[in-house]
Amino acid sequence: MGCGSHWSCIGGCGACCRLDPERRGEALDALSADQRSQYLAMVGSDGWCIHFDTGGRRCRIYGERPDFCRVNSLAALFNVPIKEEEGFAIACCRQQIRQEYGGRSTVLRRFEQATREP
Repeated sequence: MGCGSHWSCIGGCGACCRLDPERRGEALDALSADQRSQYLAMVGSDGWCIHFDTGGRRCRIYGERPDFCRVNSLAALFNVPIKEEEGFAIACCRQQIRQEYGGRSTVLRRFEQATREP
């Protein structure tokens, strides 16, 4: 990512909580066997995390969520150099938001605005 961008989570999104294994093969491939087992146990019948409140678009276990649900763990999981961590997180979120809500969604617009430096 170029200068002028910083990663920021936005409330009311939850795109990363869509754990559907058919859509998230790259995530599953990056996990250890134990993490993969935990991940798959968290997938609900609708493909969303069983801990995700779809109505309020928020995580019910945010403080206790697994490491693979934490953005600061993404770089290590995908072997991304620390200096590229922020840009990688932005790209991952952008991809998930586009996939879940669309490229013209208000969620994506809010994310793009939040990741721009003031």
